[in-house]
Amino acid sequence: MSASHSSPFDAVARDWLTLAERRKAHLIELFETGRWIHYFTEAELLAELRAAKVACDRFAKVAGSERPEATSPA
Repeated sequence: MSASHSSPFDAVARDWLTLAERRKAHLIELFETGRWIHYFTEAELLAELRAAKVACDRFAKVAGSERPEATSPA
Protein backbone atom coordinates (compact mmCIF):
# COMPACT_ATOMS: atom_id res chain seq x y z
CA MET A 1 0.00 0.00 0.00
CA SER A 2 1.70 3.11 -1.13
CA ALA A 3 -0.22 6.27 -0.50
CA SER A 4 0.96 9.53 -1.93
CA HIS A 5 1.38 12.13 0.77
CA SER A 6 0.65 15.69 -0.18
CA SER A 7 2.76 18.41 1.36
CA PRO A 8 2.34 22.18 1.39
CA PHE A 9 5.70 22.30 -0.38
CA ASP A 10 4.48 20.32 -3.40
CA ALA A 11 3.10 23.45 -5.10
CA VAL A 12 6.36 25.29 -4.47
CA ALA A 13 8.38 22.40 -5.91
CA ARG A 14 6.14 22.34 -9.01
CA ASP A 15 6.65 26.09 -9.46
CA TRP A 16 10.43 25.67 -9.24
CA LEU A 17 10.21 22.75 -11.67
CA THR A 18 8.37 24.98 -14.12
CA LEU A 19 11.08 27.63 -13.81
CA ALA A 20 13.85 25.06 -14.27
CA GLU A 21 12.14 23.67 -17.38
CA ARG A 22 11.76 27.19 -18.79
CA ARG A 23 15.47 27.85 -18.18
CA LYS A 24 16.40 24.63 -19.97
CA ALA A 25 14.08 25.47 -22.90
CA HIS A 26 15.61 28.95 -23.13
CA LEU A 27 19.14 27.55 -23.26
CA ILE A 28 18.11 25.08 -25.96
CA GLU A 29 16.56 27.93 -27.95
CA LEU A 30 19.78 29.95 -27.62
CA PHE A 31 21.72 26.96 -28.93
CA GLU A 32 19.37 26.27 -31.84
CA THR A 33 19.36 29.89 -32.99
CA GLY A 34 23.09 30.43 -32.50
CA ARG A 35 22.54 33.38 -30.15
CA TRP A 36 24.44 31.57 -27.39
CA ILE A 37 27.68 32.89 -28.92
CA HIS A 38 26.84 36.36 -27.57
CA TYR A 39 26.52 35.14 -23.98
CA PHE A 40 28.58 31.98 -23.45
CA THR A 41 31.61 30.09 -24.56
CA GLU A 42 30.86 26.56 -25.77
CA ALA A 43 32.06 25.07 -22.48
CA GLU A 44 29.94 27.50 -20.45
CA LEU A 45 26.84 26.71 -22.50
CA LEU A 46 27.32 22.97 -22.03
CA ALA A 47 27.80 23.47 -18.30
CA GLU A 48 24.62 25.57 -18.11
CA LEU A 49 22.66 22.94 -20.05
CA ARG A 50 23.88 20.18 -17.73
CA ALA A 51 23.00 22.26 -14.66
CA ALA A 52 19.53 22.98 -16.07
CA LYS A 53 18.94 19.28 -16.70
CA VAL A 54 20.04 18.38 -13.17
CA ALA A 55 17.75 21.08 -11.74
CA CYS A 56 14.80 19.76 -13.76
CA ASP A 57 15.46 16.20 -12.61
CA ARG A 58 15.81 17.20 -8.96
CA PHE A 59 12.71 19.38 -8.85
CA ALA A 60 10.72 16.71 -10.69
CA LYS A 61 11.72 14.24 -8.00
CA VAL A 62 10.84 16.66 -5.18
CA ALA A 63 7.53 17.54 -6.82
CA GLY A 64 6.70 13.86 -7.22
CA SER A 65 6.45 14.07 -10.98
CA GLU A 66 9.57 12.13 -11.83
CA ARG A 67 9.56 11.14 -15.47
CA PRO A 68 11.55 8.40 -17.18
CA GLU A 69 14.47 9.61 -19.28
CA ALA A 70 13.15 10.37 -22.77
CA THR A 71 16.29 11.98 -24.11
CA SER A 72 19.98 11.47 -23.74
CA PRO A 73 21.75 13.60 -21.12
CA ALA A 74 23.17 16.93 -22.28
